[in-house]
Amino acid sequence: MERSGRHIGFFAAAAIFALTACAGHSAASPTPAPYVQTAVASYGSIDPARHLAGVVAPYENVAIQSSLSEPADVVSVREGDRVRAGQVLATLDTADLQAQLESDLATANSNHANTVHTVYQGGLSIAQGVDTVQSDEAALQQAQQTLKNDTLNLVRDQRLLAQGYVSQQSVDAQTTLVRNDQQAVNTADSNLSSARSNVQANGSLSGQGLQASAVQQSAAQEKVALAQADQVRVQIAKAAILSPIDGVVVNRNLNPGEYPGTREIFTVQRVNPIYAVLHASSEQVAAIENGAAATVASADVNGNEHFNGRVVGVLNEINPGSTDFEVKVVLPNPGQRLRPGMVVQGTIAALPVRGVRVPVTAFTDDNHDAVMTVQPGGTVKTVSVAEVGTDGSTSVVSGLPAGTRVIGNGQISLGDGEKVSYQQ
Repeated sequence: MERSGRHIGFFAAAAIFALTACAGHSAASPTPAPYVQTAVASYGSIDPARHLAGVVAPYENVAIQSSLSEPADVVSVREGDRVRAGQVLATLDTADLQAQLESDLATANSNHANTVHTVYQGGLSIAQGVDTVQSDEAALQQAQQTLKNDTLNLVRDQRLLAQGYVSQQSVDAQTTLVRNDQQAVNTADSNLSSARSNVQANGSLSGQGLQASAVQQSAAQEKVALAQADQVRVQIAKAAILSPIDGVVVNRNLNPGEYPGTREIFTVQRVNPIYAVLHASSEQVAAIENGAAATVASADVNGNEHFNGRVVGVLNEINPGSTDFEVKVVLPNPGQRLRPGMVVQGTIAALPVRGVRVPVTAFTDDNHDAVMTVQPGGTVKTVSVAEVGTDGSTSVVSGLPAGTRVIGNGQISLGDGEKVSYQQ
């Protein structure tokens, strides 16, 4: 009996405890609404950025050839060498060109000597022609004077003949003499005309005429020989193959003793500055302008080191009918840490975008097409939006009125209609 009484007491105490616990549970306060960080959507502008992938390309890629058919004497560089503009890459043999130059110079000297001789000879011919003119003028004057005297004598003889003082034979002899004098005048005049024509044809050494023409012809031959010599000098100068730019030798296709032919013998790339060629869609390039600031990073360089540059070209579609565009960014590369062919990620500042702004963290997923809003009374409602642009921390959206309160963390697990608490 004593034992069963203890059992009864135990069960009674347990019943009293259970009743007390139930009473305490029913008296507990309701679960409070979860607290969330919020932001008010406001109208304004952002400076969005475009994130584009691409590759590094050389600023210049120069293929070097030679027009000379001469073998190489010396090749001074190897692939991978850094070179400066004007640096000698290779030297071609010029022995035959030197011989040709000496021959052309000898011809020029000979022509110069001939020019000098022609000048002296022309001067002599001109002087002799002038002397001949003077001599013929004197002869003509002499013949004219003789004709004049003999003509006066003939007149006197004819008068004396009429008076019977001289014979007809004397008059006839004087007439013949006058005729001979006239012929002598004609001959002297002809000689003078010929001498004057000769002087006129000879001209002067500094003007026009046969002698000046002969001097000019000889001088022209001298100039031709000198021009040929200059041509050979140019060819000799081309025997030194020079780098046209500062850069890196990426291809060497010439060895000592080889003839350059028509092939590419060196390729030199300029890599400071350097290009980042980024690929973009038509929607992305629409907001990118030349001169826009750009930042490029490559995982291959010092743990994603960043390089700052500017957009220098927004190129049209790469292939007709495609939507693949190119954006060229020029970057300083003094240490040549960026190399052609490296894969890079570029961030380019685009044109400002105005509209309703929300935090990037407010989007409910990676598609950025919905945000959670807090309605009057503190209930949650998901609203569909469209992202117009973003600067990485703030986005401009459409489909949401300004002044709407949005939940800052759109990834939080909340359902529509659920109550939340927030700081006003």
